[in-house]
Amino acid sequence: ALGIHPEQAGEERKGDLDMIAELLQKEDKAVAVGEIGLDYYWEENAPRDTQVDLFSRQLALSKDLGLPVIIHDREAHGDTMECLQKYQPAGVLHCFSGSVEMMKEATKLGMYIGLGGVVTFKNARKAPEVIAEVPMERLMIETDAPYLAPVPHRGKRNDSGLVYLVAEKIAQIKGLTAAEV
Repeated sequence: ALGIHPEQAGEERKGDLDMIAELLQKEDKAVAVGEIGLDYYWEENAPRDTQVDLFSRQLALSKDLGLPVIIHDREAHGDTMECLQKYQPAGVLHCFSGSVEMMKEATKLGMYIGLGGVVTFKNARKAPEVIAEVPMERLMIETDAPYLAPVPHRGKRNDSGLVYLVAEKIAQIKGLTAAEV
């Protein structure tokens, strides 16, 4: 996946998106635009309007190229959904942290919901509710490696070998087996 992460939105230079578009069309291994989106958590990130502008242009690029997106949304649920409703891309909301209502709106648009190690955390308040409601055909299990390792490995380096713990937690909440998940 190729894109400009929202934490680097303030560093975009003239021609960067043209270069990304060229690589997305030229490279066989390029299959998505991402990780793109909005991150309002860190004060040192670019202003919100700068992030929304870049996000919108990258969503438009994904539509032009017919490629899915990998969406980063941190503390920016309203603006993220507004952009997704406008552009209606295919793709995944990575490390989903929104509400059940947001999940329902996103899945209506055809988006996937990415869930990882956070679902195993004791303080994960929204995740169990989202898991209970998300359709299995719209659920993706992910790592966010090297971050957000599931319990009992929380705080350590995450990798794909730990996704079974996420599957087990989802299975527990949904009343399924880990193999079904």
